[in-house]
Amino acid sequence: MQKTVTVEMLAEFAAAWNRHDIEALMSFMSEDCVFETVAGPEAWGSRHTGRDAVRAAFAAAWQNFPDAQWRNGRHWVAGDRGVSESTFTGTAADGTRVEADMVDVFTFKDGKIQVKNAFRKQRPPLPAHA
Repeated sequence: MQKTVTVEMLAEFAAAWNRHDIEALMSFMSEDCVFETVAGPEAWGSRHTGRDAVRAAFAAAWQNFPDAQWRNGRHWVAGDRGVSESTFTGTAADGTRVEADMVDVFTFKDGKIQVKNAFRKQRPPLPAHA
């Protein structure tokens, strides 16, 4: 029987991002997972393929923005595809801040996330808090 991804599962995945819980995040990913980032040299950003590469790329989000949060999550699932909307917030090492709406477009396989393709609004960094 084919396992199905649910809206509740995507909400749990989002909660793991906000806890900065790499083990929980990876438990949602398929063995042949792919992560396409919001930025990078290619039209798709940067593509990370395989569990080790995806794990490292996920962890880099918290290295770049130690206080990273994905707020106001809304999630949809339709067959083997899904979407999560949120507002990303984070502070970079230089003190500048990001606050921008984003979406993740997912492809599912056997009840797991096979592809996480991230898109974020292009917005100039906000000034550091005074």
